[in-house]
Order: sequence, then C-alpha cells, then structure tokens
Amino acid sequence: MSNVGTRVNYSIFDTLIRRDFLSDEGGGGSTLVPSLATSWSRIDDRTLEVKLRDDVTFHNGAKLTAEDVVFTFSPERLSGENALLPEGPAYFSVLEAVKAIDDTTLHFITKGPDPLLEQRLASWASWIVNKADWEAKAAEDGGVPMFPVGTGPYMLDSYRADEAIRLVANDAYFGGTPTAASVTFREVPEPSTRVAGLVSGEFDIITNVAPDQIDQINSYDDIETRSVVLANSHVLVYNVTDPALSDARVRQAMNLAIDRDLLNQALWGGQAVVPNGHQYPEFGDMYNPDHVGVEYDPERARALLEEAGYDGALIRYTTQPHYYLNALPAAQAIIEMWKDVGLNVELNVVESFSGVDFKTLQVRTWSNSTRYPDPVGGLWNLWGPFGSPQRTNQSWIGTENLERFNALGAILESTVALEPRQQAAWEMLDIWKEDAPGTVLYQPLETYGVAKDVNWQPYTFYYMDLRPYNLSFDAQ
Repeated sequence: MSNVGTRVNYSIFDTLIRRDFLSDEGGGGSTLVPSLATSWSRIDDRTLEVKLRDDVTFHNGAKLTAEDVVFTFSPERLSGENALLPEGPAYFSVLEAVKAIDDTTLHFITKGPDPLLEQRLASWASWIVNKADWEAKAAEDGGVPMFPVGTGPYMLDSYRADEAIRLVANDAYFGGTPTAASVTFREVPEPSTRVAGLVSGEFDIITNVAPDQIDQINSYDDIETRSVVLANSHVLVYNVTDPALSDARVRQAMNLAIDRDLLNQALWGGQAVVPNGHQYPEFGDMYNPDHVGVEYDPERARALLEEAGYDGALIRYTTQPHYYLNALPAAQAIIEMWKDVGLNVELNVVESFSGVDFKTLQVRTWSNSTRYPDPVGGLWNLWGPFGSPQRTNQSWIGTENLERFNALGAILESTVALEPRQQAAWEMLDIWKEDAPGTVLYQPLETYGVAKDVNWQPYTFYYMDLRPYNLSFDAQ
C-alpha cells in the first residue's frame, strides 16, 4: 500500500477499531475508538473478544458479519507466510486464529501475548472486506481483486489509471450520511499546476504544497494552507550486497556526511523535523529521547572511508522526481555532500519504481511511516523479516546482528512488560544505526492547500479522512 493509495482507500474501507487523530493532543492518533466494532475486551493474555455493529452493510448491499472478518484475516489472504497480500504478515503473523462465536462476536487469538493487537486492528492492513465479493472478483482477477468492496463512506465510481479516481457517497454509511456527493482524486504531478487549480477553484484540496508556496497560497482570501509534520520519515535504503556498499563503514560514512539540518533549512524552511533515529514521539513510553540517531561529522566520514579502503567505486543514487516532495533537490544536495567527503556518486532519476528490481539499485529513496504508535509499527514492521519486495529482506545485516535484531523484535512484539520492551526496542535502534542499511533524513512537513469553505483537518499519517466528523462545508 502506497502513501498515495492510502489517501484514497481510507474513505472506501473501515477497520474494526479506529485511531482518533482529532482528539489526541498533537494529532498522534494513539487513542483508539470504535469503528466497525462496538467494543473489545481481553479475555486472557492471548484472546481479544470483539463485538461488531449489527447495522453495517458493504457497498454491494451485503450485511457485515463475523464471517467477513474471519475471511479478512485468514492466513491465505493476510496472516500466513504465503499470504496473497505481501504486507499482511508484518502485521498479522502474530495471529493463531480468528474465530466467529456468532454473527457479531469474534475471538482474535494470538500465538503469544501481544501488547499491540488492538493497534494492529486499527492499522491500514486491517480494512474489512466482504468474503463473497472478494472471492468472486479474485476468480476473475487472478488472485487479488483490484476493486473489492468496503463499508466506508465513499465507494468506487470510476478509475482511470494514472489520471483520476472518482468516489461517490455511500448514503447507507453507518457513521452518518457523507457530506460530499462525490470525491475525485486527480493525479497532478506538477506542483505549480496543483496550486493554479486551487486558486482557480478547480480543486478544493491539494497535497504536497512546498514550503516556498505557503505564503503565496495564504495571500488569497478564499484559500489557505494547513500543515502537519508527519509521523513518517524520508529515508534512503542502501543495497549492502553491492560491492561498493558492502562495508558498513562506507555506509556509516555516507550517513555522517549528510547535513540534515541544512536540508531542513534549505528545503523545508526549518519546519520539517530531524528525528533522533528511526522512532517517533508518538511511541510514548517506548520513545527513547536519549538515543543519538543521526549525526553530521564529515571529518569522521572521511576517516571511515579511508579505514574501509574505499577505492572510488561508483555509487548511484536513484530517486523519483515528484513522488516525495523535495526528493530531487534533496538528492542533488546529498550527492554534493557525499562528493565532498570523497565518494564517487551520480544521480539517477526515474519516473517510477514500478517494475524495477530493487536488488539492482545501490541507493534509493523510500519513506517509513509508523503504522501504529509503537516501535513494532515502525522499525520492526518495516525492517524486520517480512519479505516485502520494497524492503531489503534483511540482507542488510551481518549474521550475528541479524539473529540479535530478530530475537529482539520477537521480544518486542510478544512482551507486555514495559521495561523489557524498551530495552529490546532501543537496542534495535543501535543495531540499525551501526549496520547502517539506510538512514533517516527528516520527517517532512505535509502541507495541504484548502479552500476556506472546506472544514477538514489533516492528520500526522497519510490518511485523508473524509468522514462526516472531519469534512463539512460552509454555507454558500
């Protein structure tokens, strides 16, 4: 699931439990509230009982039942090693079984104690689908349906690849009648074109507004910007199996050569956040404020390259120009920083990573979001042994550290007590920094341009919430 795709799908599907971004101070979304479930409770340390609403229908008119939920989390679809959805095991390999007790009661049974099951059920991997619809469409589409139905406030009306997606209101939505009759998501890669469309009234909301466009938009009477620092970091991924990058000291030197504060000032007007490692304050007690995650030390970088015997081998940095805001100017600046410490580097710009074999790329751009507010939803979910093709499949780490990292991750996701969870998570941060399979650059400032008569609040995650409680319109 991509960041862009999440903006659309959040209005089509619902989860059993929902993260409440509006009531949390700072918008971290750590508070959980009912969605398709009316309540949930722990029966024992491995069993969560969930009660469903009895007034929910899918977009095809079928009534939501416990059997749909059982199917959604089935091993063959989501939670097993060979699940159809590749991201599923990172979230739900902890499940031993999901059992329907009756039409509105379910038991989620985990393989061991799991402190985060409720958060997992509120994550983007747990959107509930209709069993009959999925199976019928899977037979037609060859495994994974392109357009399964959900229960959300909007349903798919039309789809034009690389152009636009139109959703129409689901007037039977259990959360209240949607406030817009239809919503159209258009792909507009050029930032100036998006701004022009907002100014003209063609668009009500635009995404990825650059910091240097904020004042321009705010100068108009009828439009404004709304910004939030994301619980997401732009990152670089290093191919450590490549001969030029196989020595950890070279990768450490690359990380030390990047002046992230300068990037923040130059590209984000100082409004992005340079985090202290692969973690977020939303983690609460699991956040380590004392961890030194990123450093800028070009002299030490040069010394490490000399120590490693770096021989000038070419290193190519591959990025898309527009998918991540400021990705291209950041890459251009980082290239010069690397050259300054003695690295032989060149920039490779591609329009899309679609169809690209990531194993052939030496350095590439990526972003890492916290899927839920805990290290399990960040470092472990994204860099653990879950086999997504977008990840490095743990080839980034030496055998001894690999075993240790995975052992710590197992502790992290199967221990309830705070102190051992903290110790495990914080040692994992140290391993990730030492082995340097990549690096965090910054948490970007996500700025939307919005018509002032549209009452809508952005979140620290990429969810674009258009439910009635977060979308309304001033009377004209």
